[in-house]
Amino acid sequence: MKIAISGKGGVGKTTLSALMARELSEQGKRVLAIDADPNGNLAEAVGYDAGRLGRIEPLIEKKALVEERTGAKPGSMGGYFVLNPRVDDLIERFSVEINGMRLMVTGELKEALGGCYCPENALLRSFLRHLMVESEDWVVLDMEAGFEHLTRGTAESVSILLVVVEPGLRAMKTAEKITSLAKQLHIQQVGFIVNKVHSEGQIRRISERLGTESIWAVIPFDFLAVEADLSGSSPFEACPAMLETVRELIEKLDKAQVSG
Repeated sequence: MKIAISGKGGVGKTTLSALMARELSEQGKRVLAIDADPNGNLAEAVGYDAGRLGRIEPLIEKKALVEERTGAKPGSMGGYFVLNPRVDDLIERFSVEINGMRLMVTGELKEALGGCYCPENALLRSFLRHLMVESEDWVVLDMEAGFEHLTRGTAESVSILLVVVEPGLRAMKTAEKITSLAKQLHIQQVGFIVNKVHSEGQIRRISERLGTESIWAVIPFDFLAVEADLSGSSPFEACPAMLETVRELIEKLDKAQVSG
Protein backbone atom coordinates (compact mmCIF):
# COMPACT_ATOMS: atom_id res chain seq x y z
CA MET A 1 0.00 0.00 0.00
CA LYS A 2 1.25 3.48 -0.89
CA ILE A 3 0.06 6.13 1.58
CA ALA A 4 0.68 9.82 0.83
CA ILE A 5 0.16 12.38 3.60
CA SER A 6 -0.28 16.07 2.82
CA GLY A 7 -1.72 19.27 4.26
CA LYS A 8 -0.83 22.83 5.24
CA GLY A 9 2.46 23.33 7.03
CA GLY A 10 2.25 22.84 10.78
CA VAL A 11 -0.91 20.72 10.86
CA GLY A 12 0.89 17.56 12.01
CA LYS A 13 1.71 15.69 8.78
CA THR A 14 5.08 14.51 10.03
CA THR A 15 3.74 13.35 13.39
CA LEU A 16 1.02 11.34 11.65
CA SER A 17 3.49 9.95 9.10
CA ALA A 18 5.86 8.86 11.87
CA LEU A 19 3.14 7.18 13.90
CA MET A 20 1.79 5.33 10.84
CA ALA A 21 5.22 4.17 9.68
CA ARG A 22 6.25 2.95 13.13
CA GLU A 23 2.95 1.16 13.78
CA LEU A 24 2.98 -0.55 10.37
CA SER A 25 6.52 -1.70 11.07
CA GLU A 26 5.49 -2.97 14.51
CA GLN A 27 2.79 -5.00 12.76
CA GLY A 28 5.51 -6.80 10.82
CA LYS A 29 5.11 -5.03 7.48
CA ARG A 30 8.03 -4.00 5.28
CA VAL A 31 7.87 -0.22 5.52
CA LEU A 32 9.69 2.51 3.61
CA ALA A 33 9.14 6.01 4.98
CA ILE A 34 9.88 8.88 2.60
CA ASP A 35 10.47 12.46 3.76
CA ALA A 36 9.51 14.54 0.72
CA ASP A 37 8.68 17.68 2.72
CA PRO A 38 11.52 20.25 2.41
CA ASN A 39 10.68 21.41 5.95
CA GLY A 40 10.09 17.94 7.32
CA ASN A 41 11.84 16.08 10.14
CA LEU A 42 10.46 12.62 9.60
CA ALA A 43 13.72 10.86 10.48
CA GLU A 44 13.81 12.36 13.96
CA ALA A 45 10.08 11.70 14.42
CA VAL A 46 10.55 7.96 13.83
CA GLY A 47 13.49 7.81 16.22
CA TYR A 48 16.64 8.78 14.26
CA ASP A 49 19.32 10.41 16.44
CA ALA A 50 20.60 13.16 14.17
CA GLY A 51 22.80 14.60 16.93
CA ARG A 52 24.73 11.34 17.20
CA LEU A 53 24.48 10.00 13.65
CA GLY A 54 24.50 13.23 11.65
CA ARG A 55 22.24 14.68 8.99
CA ILE A 56 20.75 12.36 6.37
CA GLU A 57 21.76 13.78 3.01
CA PRO A 58 18.71 14.17 0.74
CA LEU A 59 18.77 12.15 -2.45
CA ILE A 60 18.59 15.25 -4.62
CA GLU A 61 21.80 16.65 -3.05
CA LYS A 62 23.95 13.66 -4.02
CA LYS A 63 25.80 15.40 -6.84
CA ALA A 64 28.05 12.53 -7.85
CA LEU A 65 25.07 10.19 -8.07
CA VAL A 66 23.03 12.65 -10.12
CA GLU A 67 25.86 13.04 -12.63
CA GLU A 68 26.57 9.29 -12.74
CA ARG A 69 22.95 8.36 -13.45
CA THR A 70 21.87 11.23 -15.71
CA GLY A 71 25.12 12.01 -17.48
CA ALA A 72 24.91 15.70 -16.59
CA LYS A 73 26.24 17.87 -13.77
CA PRO A 74 23.74 18.96 -11.12
CA GLY A 75 22.49 22.48 -11.70
CA SER A 76 22.80 22.23 -15.47
CA MET A 77 19.79 22.94 -17.64
CA GLY A 78 19.29 22.39 -21.31
CA GLY A 79 21.58 20.07 -23.22
CA TYR A 80 21.25 16.31 -23.04
CA PHE A 81 20.81 14.04 -20.06
CA VAL A 82 19.05 10.78 -19.23
CA LEU A 83 15.41 11.46 -18.41
CA ASN A 84 14.77 7.99 -16.95
CA PRO A 85 17.94 7.10 -15.04
CA ARG A 86 18.44 3.81 -13.23
CA VAL A 87 17.10 4.04 -9.66
CA ASP A 88 16.28 0.46 -8.63
CA ASP A 89 19.29 0.23 -6.27
CA LEU A 90 18.83 3.53 -4.44
CA ILE A 91 16.74 2.19 -1.55
CA GLU A 92 19.33 -0.46 -0.75
CA ARG A 93 22.23 1.99 -1.05
CA PHE A 94 20.88 5.12 0.59
CA SER A 95 18.00 4.30 2.91
CA VAL A 96 18.60 4.31 6.66
CA GLU A 97 17.26 1.60 8.95
CA ILE A 98 15.38 3.01 11.93
CA ASN A 99 13.31 0.93 14.36
CA GLY A 100 12.68 -1.88 11.89
CA MET A 101 11.84 0.28 8.87
CA ARG A 102 13.76 1.97 6.08
CA LEU A 103 13.75 5.75 5.61
CA MET A 104 14.89 8.07 2.82
CA VAL A 105 14.95 11.83 2.51
CA THR A 106 14.36 12.92 -1.08
CA GLY A 107 14.73 16.70 -0.82
CA GLU A 108 12.93 19.45 -2.68
CA LEU A 109 12.58 19.56 -6.46
CA LYS A 110 14.91 22.12 -8.01
CA GLU A 111 13.36 25.15 -9.64
CA ALA A 112 14.36 25.54 -13.26
CA LEU A 113 14.21 28.74 -15.24
CA GLY A 114 11.62 28.66 -17.99
CA GLY A 115 10.32 25.31 -16.79
CA CYS A 116 13.48 23.47 -17.84
CA TYR A 117 13.87 19.93 -16.62
CA CYS A 118 17.13 19.55 -14.68
CA PRO A 119 19.13 16.36 -13.94
CA GLU A 120 18.26 16.41 -10.21
CA ASN A 121 14.55 16.45 -10.97
CA ALA A 122 14.95 13.64 -13.50
CA LEU A 123 16.59 11.43 -10.87
CA LEU A 124 14.05 12.25 -8.17
CA ARG A 125 11.00 11.75 -10.38
CA SER A 126 12.37 8.45 -11.67
CA PHE A 127 12.98 7.29 -8.12
CA LEU A 128 9.45 8.18 -7.01
CA ARG A 129 8.00 6.50 -10.07
CA HIS A 130 9.91 3.31 -9.20
CA LEU A 131 8.86 3.63 -5.58
CA MET A 132 5.16 4.16 -6.19
CA VAL A 133 4.71 1.86 -9.17
CA GLU A 134 7.16 -1.01 -8.69
CA SER A 135 8.09 -1.27 -5.01
CA GLU A 136 6.26 -3.96 -3.02
CA ASP A 137 6.95 -2.26 0.34
CA TRP A 138 4.39 -0.35 2.34
CA VAL A 139 5.29 3.26 1.57
CA VAL A 140 4.47 6.23 3.81
CA LEU A 141 5.16 9.46 1.91
CA ASP A 142 5.35 12.64 4.01
CA MET A 143 4.67 15.38 1.45
CA GLU A 144 4.49 19.15 1.39
CA ALA A 145 1.16 20.81 0.62
CA GLY A 146 1.23 20.07 -3.08
CA PHE A 147 2.00 17.43 -5.70
CA GLU A 148 5.19 18.80 -7.22
CA HIS A 149 6.98 15.52 -6.53
CA LEU A 150 4.33 13.39 -8.25
CA THR A 151 3.60 13.06 -11.94
CA ARG A 152 0.30 11.78 -13.27
CA GLY A 153 1.66 8.23 -13.42
CA THR A 154 3.07 8.17 -9.90
CA ALA A 155 0.04 9.90 -8.35
CA GLU A 156 -2.31 7.32 -9.84
CA SER A 157 -0.32 4.67 -7.98
CA VAL A 158 -1.02 6.27 -4.58
CA SER A 159 -3.32 3.87 -2.73
CA ILE A 160 -4.64 6.46 -0.29
CA LEU A 161 -4.10 10.19 0.19
CA LEU A 162 -4.56 11.46 3.73
CA VAL A 163 -4.99 15.23 4.05
CA VAL A 164 -4.27 16.51 7.55
CA VAL A 165 -6.42 19.44 8.69
CA GLU A 166 -6.32 21.48 11.88
CA PRO A 167 -9.15 23.76 13.04
CA GLY A 168 -8.69 26.89 10.95
CA LEU A 169 -9.84 28.42 7.69
CA ARG A 170 -6.42 28.35 6.01
CA ALA A 171 -5.98 24.67 6.77
CA MET A 172 -9.43 23.86 5.35
CA LYS A 173 -8.78 25.91 2.20
CA THR A 174 -5.47 24.11 1.69
CA ALA A 175 -7.22 20.76 2.17
CA GLU A 176 -9.81 21.67 -0.46
CA LYS A 177 -7.10 22.67 -2.93
CA ILE A 178 -5.19 19.42 -2.33
CA THR A 179 -8.37 17.41 -2.83
CA SER A 180 -9.03 19.18 -6.14
CA LEU A 181 -5.50 18.43 -7.34
CA ALA A 182 -5.87 14.81 -6.24
CA LYS A 183 -8.96 14.44 -8.42
CA GLN A 184 -7.09 15.87 -11.40
CA LEU A 185 -4.32 13.32 -10.79
CA HIS A 186 -6.85 10.47 -10.51
CA ILE A 187 -6.05 9.54 -6.91
CA GLN A 188 -9.01 7.36 -6.00
CA GLN A 189 -9.00 7.29 -2.19
CA VAL A 190 -8.82 10.64 -0.33
CA GLY A 191 -9.64 11.16 3.35
CA PHE A 192 -9.25 13.96 5.88
CA ILE A 193 -7.52 13.57 9.24
CA VAL A 194 -8.64 16.32 11.61
CA ASN A 195 -5.84 17.04 14.07
CA LYS A 196 -5.34 19.28 17.12
CA VAL A 197 -9.05 19.39 17.93
CA HIS A 198 -10.15 21.21 21.11
CA SER A 199 -13.94 20.88 20.97
CA GLU A 200 -16.95 19.21 19.39
CA GLY A 201 -17.84 22.57 17.88
CA GLN A 202 -14.60 22.59 15.89
CA ILE A 203 -15.33 19.12 14.54
CA ARG A 204 -18.84 20.19 13.56
CA ARG A 205 -17.64 23.27 11.65
CA ILE A 206 -14.96 21.32 9.80
CA SER A 207 -17.46 18.57 8.96
CA GLU A 208 -19.91 21.10 7.57
CA ARG A 209 -17.26 22.39 5.18
CA LEU A 210 -15.37 19.23 4.22
CA GLY A 211 -18.11 16.62 4.62
CA THR A 212 -18.57 14.21 7.50
CA GLU A 213 -18.11 11.12 5.31
CA SER A 214 -14.69 12.34 4.16
CA ILE A 215 -13.29 12.63 7.70
CA TRP A 216 -11.52 9.37 8.48
CA ALA A 217 -10.08 10.22 11.89
CA VAL A 218 -10.26 12.92 14.55
CA ILE A 219 -7.24 13.49 16.81
CA PRO A 220 -7.70 15.69 19.89
CA PHE A 221 -5.02 18.27 20.71
CA ASP A 222 -2.31 16.42 22.60
CA PHE A 223 0.15 18.29 24.84
CA LEU A 224 2.33 15.18 24.83
CA ALA A 225 2.91 15.68 21.09
CA VAL A 226 4.11 19.22 21.77
CA GLU A 227 6.46 17.97 24.49
CA ALA A 228 7.77 15.22 22.23
CA ASP A 229 8.50 17.75 19.49
CA LEU A 230 10.27 20.09 21.93
CA SER A 231 12.43 17.28 23.32
CA GLY A 232 13.09 15.58 19.99
CA SER A 233 11.38 12.39 21.13
CA SER A 234 9.49 10.04 18.84
CA PRO A 235 5.71 10.41 19.21
CA PHE A 236 5.41 6.62 18.94
CA GLU A 237 6.65 6.25 22.51
CA ALA A 238 5.46 9.63 23.80
CA CYS A 239 1.85 9.87 22.55
CA PRO A 240 -0.19 6.75 23.41
CA ALA A 241 -3.59 8.33 22.74
CA MET A 242 -2.58 9.50 19.26
CA LEU A 243 -1.06 6.09 18.55
CA GLU A 244 -4.31 4.35 19.42
CA THR A 245 -6.18 6.58 16.96
CA VAL A 246 -3.59 5.78 14.29
CA ARG A 247 -4.07 2.04 14.91
CA GLU A 248 -7.79 2.45 14.33
CA LEU A 249 -7.05 4.49 11.19
CA ILE A 250 -4.78 1.76 9.81
CA GLU A 251 -7.60 -0.77 10.25
CA LYS A 252 -9.89 1.57 8.32
CA LEU A 253 -7.31 2.00 5.56
CA ASP A 254 -6.92 -1.78 5.24
CA LYS A 255 -10.69 -2.11 4.77
CA ALA A 256 -10.78 0.77 2.28
CA GLN A 257 -7.98 -0.84 0.30
CA VAL A 258 -9.80 -4.17 0.16
CA SER A 259 -13.11 -2.58 -0.84
CA GLY A 260 -11.38 -0.31 -3.37
